Amino acid sequence: MLIDFFFTLKDAKIPVSIKEFLMLLEALDKGLINMSLDDFYFLSRTIMVKDEAHYDKFDKAFGMYFKGIDTIFEQRPDIPLDWLTKRLQRELSDEQKAAIEKFGYDKLMDRLKELLNEQKERHEGGNKWIGTGGTSPFGNGGTNPEGIRIGGKGGNRSAVKVWEERAFKDYDAERELGTRNIKVALRRLRKFARQGAEEELALDATIKATANNAGYLDIKMQPERKNNIKVLMLLDVGGTMDDHIQQTEELFSAAKTEFKNMEFFYFHNCVYDYLWKNNRRRHAEKFPTWDVLRKYPPDTKLIFVGDATMSPYEILQPGGSVEYNNEEAGAVWLQRFATTFPKYIWLNPEPEGLWQYRQSISVIRQVMSNRMFPVTIEGLERGMRLLSK
Repeated sequence: MLIDFFFTLKDAKIPVSIKEFLMLLEALDKGLINMSLDDFYFLSRTIMVKDEAHYDKFDKAFGMYFKGIDTIFEQRPDIPLDWLTKRLQRELSDEQKAAIEKFGYDKLMDRLKELLNEQKERHEGGNKWIGTGGTSPFGNGGTNPEGIRIGGKGGNRSAVKVWEERAFKDYDAERELGTRNIKVALRRLRKFARQGAEEELALDATIKATANNAGYLDIKMQPERKNNIKVLMLLDVGGTMDDHIQQTEELFSAAKTEFKNMEFFYFHNCVYDYLWKNNRRRHAEKFPTWDVLRKYPPDTKLIFVGDATMSPYEILQPGGSVEYNNEEAGAVWLQRFATTFPKYIWLNPEPEGLWQYRQSISVIRQVMSNRMFPVTIEGLERGMRLLSK
């Protein structure tokens, strides 16, 4: 079945190779993804497509080949049992999902406190205790529309709190691969001026001065023309953004090259009362968000970079952060940034076609006055045009 998929990509003029196809099969064999068509889409695109210019071709070929197919795995008796077990844990029927109790944020936290006092041993499966692989709102590896993930990795990414110490990695500003087209798109945001020390030859002025000096050379210097646009970039890091590290690093690297007057800070999922510049020291070196708002002039161009994929509680609810109890809702801080810096946009690395299925993205778009653009060449050009008005 997947051999035909490989040739479908070849027919779509996507430069895929046998080596990449074998790498895809190896990734499936090692169980790197959950057994769903969505997971296979992102895995196969990551391995098989080397240039984002081919994303559209890949989407069309993928959609044509898997049209009407609910799962990429044939119903054969030699399917490993653990694959079937994972699918049963996560692919519940509509009736089963409707039966899962949604506590609501406050009741969810109260119920967690009760269970922590009552539970004395490890649990797997089930719908009550803190454990793994069940439908309880507490634990990991199971299915619940609004739960608190405790340990392990997220599966459905629907947790409203994450109870663990997580380490994030700084984005690499030196990354150059694939940044050329991004740089071209970012250059729409330019305003050149001659400022600073005299660094380069002023040819026209030198010719004129030499002519006025009876032919004796009179060299004139002038400051180099530089883009004096001021940019503040706030980057989401960790969690679901791990799926977009390469794309975000390319954007970050290109921006650092194009904008000499650029400052950046990190946040996780949504902006709250502090930011940071180094992910290894994010708990020790915090920058109060109020200080950032007051430090930069109002003509600074503000660019958020994030997939806006989170629980809506994280945006709208005080204490909704997955990591700590923030006193004010994320939406309040986002609105403060929008008011302080009238020229702002949000760049989202998630494919634009998926935005309508993410409730949190709809909320962010509303707070950001629909100034959200995809991290594609066309999306960047639209965003830069809006910032340059």
